[in-house]
Amino acid sequence: MNVATPHLGKSRIGHSVCPHDCPSACALDIEIGADGRIGKVRGSADNSYTAGVVCAKVARYADRLYHPDRLLKPLRRTGEKGGGEWQDISWEDALDAIAEAFVKAEQAHGTEAVWPYYYAGTMGQVQRDSIDRLRHAKRYSGFFDSICTNTAWTGYVMGTGSLTGPDPREMAKADCVVIWGTNAVATQVNVMTHAIRARKERGAKLVVIDIYDNPTMKQADMALKLRPGTDAALACAVMHIAFRDGHADRAYMEKFADDPAGLEAHLSTRGPEWAAAITGLSTDEIEAFARLVGETKRTFFRLGYGFTRSRNGSVAMHAACSVATVLGSWQHEGGGAFHNNGGIYRLDKRELMGLDLVDPEIRALDQSQIGRVLTGDPVALRNRGPVTAMLIQNTNPANIAPEQRLVKQGFLRDDLFVAVHEQFMTDTARLADIVLPATMFVEHDDLYRGGGHQHILLGPRLVEPPATVRTNLFVIDELARRLGVSDMPGFGLSEREHITRMLPHYGIDYDGLAEAKWIDCQPDFETAHYSKGFGHPDGRFRFRPGWTTTPAPNRPPASIGVLGPHAALPEFPDHVAVIEAADADHPFRLATPPARTYLNSSFTEMKWSREREGRPEVMIHPDDAAAGGVADGDVVRLGNIRGEIRLHARVTGEGRPGVLIAEGIWPNGAHLDGEGINVLTGADPVAPYGGAAVHDNRVWLRKETA
Repeated sequence: MNVATPHLGKSRIGHSVCPHDCPSACALDIEIGADGRIGKVRGSADNSYTAGVVCAKVARYADRLYHPDRLLKPLRRTGEKGGGEWQDISWEDALDAIAEAFVKAEQAHGTEAVWPYYYAGTMGQVQRDSIDRLRHAKRYSGFFDSICTNTAWTGYVMGTGSLTGPDPREMAKADCVVIWGTNAVATQVNVMTHAIRARKERGAKLVVIDIYDNPTMKQADMALKLRPGTDAALACAVMHIAFRDGHADRAYMEKFADDPAGLEAHLSTRGPEWAAAITGLSTDEIEAFARLVGETKRTFFRLGYGFTRSRNGSVAMHAACSVATVLGSWQHEGGGAFHNNGGIYRLDKRELMGLDLVDPEIRALDQSQIGRVLTGDPVALRNRGPVTAMLIQNTNPANIAPEQRLVKQGFLRDDLFVAVHEQFMTDTARLADIVLPATMFVEHDDLYRGGGHQHILLGPRLVEPPATVRTNLFVIDELARRLGVSDMPGFGLSEREHITRMLPHYGIDYDGLAEAKWIDCQPDFETAHYSKGFGHPDGRFRFRPGWTTTPAPNRPPASIGVLGPHAALPEFPDHVAVIEAADADHPFRLATPPARTYLNSSFTEMKWSREREGRPEVMIHPDDAAAGGVADGDVVRLGNIRGEIRLHARVTGEGRPGVLIAEGIWPNGAHLDGEGINVLTGADPVAPYGGAAVHDNRVWLRKETA
């Protein structure tokens, strides 16, 4: 049996799961010394998706676990907010202070004045989602988790009707792998494991579609570098060529799609010349790509998140997965379009999250609009009262949320109480009133599932945590006790009890899963490839999506409704010009993709990560640099209606003319003026179901003069 309880006296290998916000959810083998400390971390060779590979960030996790700057004591602010003056306090006093602040907020403005705020700093089901149980038990403001997945999931499910797809391990059986809009080398290393296997064993071609020459694109056999926000135009031209050249599978569409004739007619004016003018690709590049996928039945379209973080992102995702339907790629092993497998899992989370306690009359607030919420925007507040108290776990909104200046302005309000439960002193923790030290993943039990694969995995407690840190679950249960709701269902259970209660569908408990390490939940081929029909009631893929009527995995609650310029969304796949286009005053488009050794705002505390990344920079094309008199290493100022920041310029041909790339996310303090890149990103929601368009910004750029 897997040893899930820490013990000393001999070295061993412990089995766990990477907890960070990544679809790979890698199965891990972790060296644990006789002294009870972890050593090297490796990807599990026994797990068929992880396949023995793990990213460099996680391989050196011991450096993070034993980092000298790790938070180890509860702290209370003593000076001005953000001033950096703290005093040590006991856990009892810290939790009492939080509960008292929540009661005070509720007495003054009602229960909705308290807003528990969290996200995916851990992907563990127990430590991440227990905060919702407290929310619902106390009728605190709801949380619409829009920032990351909504645009992608919405667009995919508009077509397929289900957030499922071909077994991602089938990439290794493809004859062509198209990695569309994700820098997998930096963000999903296991995608490359299976794609490169297909290349080595089958001679498969690797196509990468992105907006700059990132490390994934540099490994491609065919690299398509297009303008940001134009992916749907490329998809439309590929489908136009498929109809034109006889590569469209008409028999398949007749059986499995809603209106192929209407689509063909619509695409008659969306040819390669039309798409070239929009995307910046040449007609030859578009023709070559269309010919490759049209002639290669086993084409696996691996669709990422990056290209959907635009104001037309849902439309782009829908158009991209429509290509696989026009070609009939779904019929073949190693073929089809895969984005996320979230729909295959059957975890019972009602008790964990307190779903039976939900009051639909309680407002929901949009995570992406935290700046507007905290500065009193009536629309963001749903025309109700202010938020005056927060508990924040697993996220760092002062750094990663759009409209950063509004976010900071809100956190600095004198009437706002903020408690942050964290592992390091993040930008958000620095603005808090109470800071609580948190455990790391090897120090507690939790359950994980892979969005990018098909496993439910156990991450047991492998080592003893420092005596002064506490789990997320502990904080939630202790606050529930102080706030008078600890008698409600779900409170007072251990992590292991919660895990067992989530697993009845699989006929296994915590101990059984500890023995097995993971459960392979991948459906059979016919189900995964929609061979018996797609997920919509009529079983047909929808070329004509019901943009405001179709269910989606994270559709906003009724209290929010549909969002963004949804009336502008197209009837069929199309390029829709709702992006923040460059203009005379803002001639550049700015995207903010992830750096290789950071993961959102995690790992930025690591010395080796910072040394690898260097400093915050903006990539500028040589033509644009010459026109602006900018040399490599110069300080430049970027700005738009939201604010302005200074960065060092990196003159490189990796991007396109007119496109700026700023990889991150760097801590705010790493920038020249102490403000991060999200000063420039907007929080207006993406149609139709919300999301943050963090790669869709227009800016001006000027060389900074002495």
